[in-house]
Amino acid sequence: MLLIDHTFDDPAANLALDEALLQATTPIETLRLWRPVRPVVVVGRSSRIASEVDLDACQRADVPVLRRVSGGATIVTGPGCLMYAVVLDSQRTPSAADVSAAHRYVLGRMLRALGPLRPSLVIAGTSDLALQPAGAPAEAFRKVSGNAVRRVRSRLLYHGTLLNHFDLELVTRLLRTPPRQPDYRAARRHADFLANLELDEAQLATAIIAEWQATPASDTAYPASLEDALHVAQKKHQDRTWTFSR
Repeated sequence: MLLIDHTFDDPAANLALDEALLQATTPIETLRLWRPVRPVVVVGRSSRIASEVDLDACQRADVPVLRRVSGGATIVTGPGCLMYAVVLDSQRTPSAADVSAAHRYVLGRMLRALGPLRPSLVIAGTSDLALQPAGAPAEAFRKVSGNAVRRVRSRLLYHGTLLNHFDLELVTRLLRTPPRQPDYRAARRHADFLANLELDEAQLATAIIAEWQATPASDTAYPASLEDALHVAQKKHQDRTWTFSR
């Protein structure tokens, strides 16, 4: 598996690179890591912005709103988050052929990577990682990672957020109460539901890279098809028509 550890200054370009890795015609499996340099709201492919985002608050805080190609609910990310993406090919990784199997496969590996650093970490709901207070029921779990999926042909993009040293108050300020919630949330407010991993960022990234046995990509690892896909994706993610399509 190839490693791409690269962050663009432009938030739209970061979303575009995830999509480009999915759309590239060469079936290379990839781990990508990136670290947002500014806060940004990212809605899911089918999310209705008015239902999930406080646009007035975003405008006052000068926080951009973008739309990703994968499903799931709206997130806020920014400095203090580690973003990751795993691009799999079902011809090499059979679990990538089914979304439910992909959740189990990727989250299982992320738990194996991070569990030694944070022993209270558990898989929660369909696509989350959470911290479990000692002896507490699921309704007390605190979410530290949400994840989403997009499949195209034989390829699957599985990407998510790891809340590490993030200003969680931004979520309360910028997002509405989500219309879709996992059972374990138990109708809790954002402030009572979310938590940070509070790990050394370099140690966190190293653990993920080691679990996926990813090696840095050379300049020639991807063909021109990736550059072509990135160019198309960037135009899409910078287009307000795409962002505000729902």
